[in-house]
Amino acid sequence: MSKIILFQGDSITDAGRSREDDHYAGCGYPTLVKADLGFEHPGEYVFYNRGISGNRLPDVYARIVKDILNLKPDYMSLLIGVNDIWHGLDSGNGTGEARFEKLYSMLIEELREELPDLRIMILEPFVLKGIATDNTEQDPNRWEKFQGGVAAMAKLARKTAEKYQLPFVALQDKFEEACEKAPESYWLIDGVHPTAMGHELIKREWLKAFQLL
Repeated sequence: MSKIILFQGDSITDAGRSREDDHYAGCGYPTLVKADLGFEHPGEYVFYNRGISGNRLPDVYARIVKDILNLKPDYMSLLIGVNDIWHGLDSGNGTGEARFEKLYSMLIEELREELPDLRIMILEPFVLKGIATDNTEQDPNRWEKFQGGVAAMAKLARKTAEKYQLPFVALQDKFEEACEKAPESYWLIDGVHPTAMGHELIKREWLKAFQLL
């Protein structure tokens, strides 16, 4: 029987996926992973992308039954945290650090209770300077707030991975290293959403971590 791989997260994971046809996993790293693993291991895996654009961690937690438990995945990756800051800056609907940490632990513990054989990897939220993150007309201190907030979420994501002994996929440093070869907008369109090359970077790090599951 094929193993189920579930990609979970926000718009970076969503990447324009179909809501009606699971064969179309969007134009981001989930499709790149699917192509790589599916080609190398024909028939061994079934892939589901349930990323939803705009989601914060509370939103993922709220749909834990429909979009995680009911699918009974064997493997799951989660990339979340940017909107928990972004929504706070733009609409006053962010997620505080204490709530973020608490919800992350609640999510992992409930998944382990309901799906004890589920193997989980946590991806690090990341950010670069771009038109969405460094708009000084909106706020002269926007970049410092954006970068500092996402860094705090990344630290808590790593802390959660360590707490539950889960693979943690570090991405911030990888994107910063990539910027030594090409500018920020080559990797992230607006400072948040990856280009094709940015998604390839995530895919490569995802696959490295998958070997540890």
